[in-house]
Amino acid sequence: MTTVENHLIELLPRNDRRRLLAVCEPIQLALAEILCEPGRSTRHVYFPVDGFISLVARNGSHPGLEVGMVGREGMLGAQLALGVATVPLHALVQGPGAAWRVTAADFRRELARSPALERGLNRYIYVLMSQLAASAACLRFHLIGPRLARWLLMSQDRAHSDTFRVTHEFLALMLGVRRVGITTAASALQRSGLIEYHRGDLTVLDRNGLESMACSCYAADRQAYAELLP
Repeated sequence: MTTVENHLIELLPRNDRRRLLAVCEPIQLALAEILCEPGRSTRHVYFPVDGFISLVARNGSHPGLEVGMVGREGMLGAQLALGVATVPLHALVQGPGAAWRVTAADFRRELARSPALERGLNRYIYVLMSQLAASAACLRFHLIGPRLARWLLMSQDRAHSDTFRVTHEFLALMLGVRRVGITTAASALQRSGLIEYHRGDLTVLDRNGLESMACSCYAADRQAYAELLP
């Protein structure tokens, strides 16, 4: 396991952190791996370290829409802290990498023993709710280009790298738009010298420029994390 840690685990007091890690196992998240499906019972909780996960809402036969993203700043399975075992969203690995995994039963026991873990998760759930609400408003009110810039910045933050893999098909699915719209928006960002895209490998060339192109939702997301999970 890499020495980079999950932020929620880092925030715990030493003894609470040690007990939680004692019941965790290190795993590798594989690209496009499905970690859980809505309506099913939660079997495991995941604390990403350098991998990251898309939270996707589905509606009938439609392929779905990304409404949230989980990286080392958070966790998958936070609904257990509310006493709810049912999975609310489809969870898909967007960026491969290391994570800690713990069974739902072990996690509940540690949650009952650690007021600090409970407080941290309550704050994280609030931040996650804010992200979900912002995603809905973003879809309704913002254009594809700024939404794409926001998504790329969020992915870069969680990939811990200027370069990561993503296809136009995947972007279209995540943003809920047609592929031609993604192609047009990505081409505009590339012509502006903000990104470089070749055969599925995307590189952020000018982060400051990309931030200026992103919709206001990106800055609001970062502010919420900074204020509640410093």
